[in-house]
Amino acid sequence: MTAKTTKPIIGISIGDINGIGVEVCMKALLDNRVHKNFTPLIYGHGKALSIYKKMLDMEGFNFLQVRNFDDIQPKRINVINVVEECPEIIPGVETQEAGKLALEALRQAVEDLKDGKIQALVTAPLNKNNINSEELKFVGHTEYITHAVDAKESLMFLVSDKLRVGLVTGHMPLSEVSKSVTVEKIKRKANMMLQSLEKDFGINRPKIAILGLNPHAGEDGLLGKEEQEVIRPAINQLKEENKLVFGPYPSDGFFGMMHQTKFDGILAMYHDQGLIPFKSMSFSDGVNFTAGLPVIRTSPDHGTAYNIAGKGLAEEGSMQAALFLAYDIIKQHQGELVSSE
Repeated sequence: MTAKTTKPIIGISIGDINGIGVEVCMKALLDNRVHKNFTPLIYGHGKALSIYKKMLDMEGFNFLQVRNFDDIQPKRINVINVVEECPEIIPGVETQEAGKLALEALRQAVEDLKDGKIQALVTAPLNKNNINSEELKFVGHTEYITHAVDAKESLMFLVSDKLRVGLVTGHMPLSEVSKSVTVEKIKRKANMMLQSLEKDFGINRPKIAILGLNPHAGEDGLLGKEEQEVIRPAINQLKEENKLVFGPYPSDGFFGMMHQTKFDGILAMYHDQGLIPFKSMSFSDGVNFTAGLPVIRTSPDHGTAYNIAGKGLAEEGSMQAALFLAYDIIKQHQGELVSSE
């Protein structure tokens, strides 16, 4: 926080300027609650915002271009240019220049997050294709930030008012999932979820469900051995540690019967097993939260949506939810500090 404000500063990396990231950021920051609670700082380029302001006829959107943290003003939308020249904006078109800006915005934002200059980071969607190069293999925001803060591991945690879903394995081919699901990995991810539910969400003695890997949770070994040999032993070991962990549950019946309402969190074995039910229920207000890190990072749970970029059709609900979840977690952490002092 700067000397000018005691309100937290939440950074926003602008993502791909040819996708819907700029639009959803602008729309979300028009919420009257923003300036009452925190000071936004966009890492991107003022020219991109000016172009979209005109393109989308958002005359009510105003911002302050700043060069450094001393220039940041509360009750303003602050923008810092991460490159000298803004690339040409071509909504819906993938360009290498837009990829370079997205990566530089993320890099600078993460450095400031690590240094404590901003109290949380919200990452707008980017396109992995125009970021990847021979020098950099970019798998996703979660992996990039986990590596940048020198953490060994993190938990991809999808959060909404309806449910919270974490993943044992994240961005990897389905063919590699089975060998990646181990007793120790399930235990680590489950413990990260339990700790996050307590620390970040203020839930005392959280209860989580763990899903199976195979159809019908293996059906006693007829449809796969992972439940018997890996998942159930992990659950039993966690129970021996007095953790409220249950399962393994067949994922189709679990969500079909709305059992997610009985738990504080659900641990899925792989990406689509968790993301399909989550996005089915929370597409407009879901948030991707990276749990288990020493920093706070959230993100809307959608992509660049090139097909509607620049048309004024993008809904800001998920970006809005990401901003306010970041703020809520900041306040939760501050409350813990006060109560422990």
